[in-house]
Amino acid sequence: MAQTTFTTPPDQIGDLLKHLAVGTPVLAGQYRVDLTTGTWWWSDEVYRMYGYQPDDVQPGLAALRSHRHPDDPDRVVHEAVRSLRAGRPFSCAHRIVDAHGRIRTLLVTGQAVRSERGPDLVGQVADVTPLQREAVSREARRSVDSAMASAATIEQARGILMAVHGVAEEEALTMLTERASAAGTDLRTTAAHLLAGLSGTGLGAPAAKHVRRILAEVAPERKSRVHDPLLTRRVA
Repeated sequence: MAQTTFTTPPDQIGDLLKHLAVGTPVLAGQYRVDLTTGTWWWSDEVYRMYGYQPDDVQPGLAALRSHRHPDDPDRVVHEAVRSLRAGRPFSCAHRIVDAHGRIRTLLVTGQAVRSERGPDLVGQVADVTPLQREAVSREARRSVDSAMASAATIEQARGILMAVHGVAEEEALTMLTERASAAGTDLRTTAAHLLAGLSGTGLGAPAAKHVRRILAEVAPERKSRVHDPLLTRRVA
């Protein structure tokens, strides 16, 4: 999975998560790195993201690298170093494998600040894995809805051909498939064209002739960017 570097300022990341989550609970925590001593601190939430109870492990580079997803680069460390050199905040997303073997996607922000001890790196960490799951679920629902709509359109067109020509289901589907193949388009487009041609007109007496004329006008769409699971089937 390609990783992304964001330009959202760290102090605005909380607002960003609220807008993205839209009711989905997102676990968020804080971290601090003392750049003088190399000492790390995690809030309890960050421990939980990595699958631990607070203070179960020592926060630091070793902990980060031991849980880095094998397919992803060491992005957080690289972005933090670049940020410190440039004197600007950073934010990036990366994947980890927690202590229980679960893959999580974390959104990490950071910026350098001055404390009494010297320079620190501070920031926030948010587990955005639930947002990814919701996005996948929404896409799956859209695909199912599209497939059901396509199937309904094809069934209606097949029923019309059965009624007009007095043929069985398979023969009606064969007629529709052959026309779609000849026109260089798919079943759904061909069926939709037939239904649109009959809309508001009824079949009338010369029904078969009327249907044949409509099907003869089927042509490929100029662009089809959406995958249709019910593509033209070849007839043996």
